[in-house]
Amino acid sequence: MAHEPTPPRGLSRPGKWARGAAGVAVLFLASEALGRAGIVDRSYLPPASDVTARAFELIGDSDFLFNVRVTLTAWALGTLIAIAVAVPLGLVLGSIPAVNTAIRAIVEFLRPIPSVALIPLAGLLLGSGLKMEVPLIVYASSWPILFNTMYGLDDVDPTAKETLRSFGFGRTQVLLRVSLPSAAPFIATGVRLAASIALILAVGTEILSGFGDGLGMFIAQAGNVPDGTRDVLAGTVWAGCLGLIIDTLLVQAENRVFHWHKAQRSGAS
Repeated sequence: MAHEPTPPRGLSRPGKWARGAAGVAVLFLASEALGRAGIVDRSYLPPASDVTARAFELIGDSDFLFNVRVTLTAWALGTLIAIAVAVPLGLVLGSIPAVNTAIRAIVEFLRPIPSVALIPLAGLLLGSGLKMEVPLIVYASSWPILFNTMYGLDDVDPTAKETLRSFGFGRTQVLLRVSLPSAAPFIATGVRLAASIALILAVGTEILSGFGDGLGMFIAQAGNVPDGTRDVLAGTVWAGCLGLIIDTLLVQAENRVFHWHKAQRSGAS
């Protein structure tokens, strides 16, 4: 009797970390070699060791830490407001077809508009700082949460909904007891995507606006200083580290809270 082939297992967590560390090491060594060999002018690409040393120096710089705190504040406020706006709107659009039909055209019109294109208008109307950053972050971050909420509602088992209806539960009760818990893993994925978009937009808005505070403003000002490339790259390294830390924490929280969903998907496949 023939046995079914065993599906290949994915990499373990240590294996994934080892592969990621190997990729970082290759990039580090390549940058170091280019900088040391003089193939690329050091004013454009300093050796990776110099950039890394400068990144560690910035930990003790109070002005830099203040800029990081400003960026993280804008990121946190924008992400939380996006969740508060997009999740209820996604539940409404995903559960009431009439509302979805009425609003869908507006949503599809607004979604392709890049947030960076709105920076000049936002700066003119709202000024600088959080008053400008937060609305732009909310605008950009709401889309993945909104659509993941709607997709999650589409994935709800119709039998479970019909069972509750047969026992006399109304639409709101079915939404809260069945649809929302079932869609929660999709919403969590949307929040994780939105968090990354929010950080990108927070830093990008600060760079492109040309005024205010924040990590992006630190990078922009360093780029205008002679031999400031090292600070530009060190600030960029910290932006990447913040993004990695945020994503890792959200992935760990998602896996811990919704471990049943991952097991269910693995069993279904």
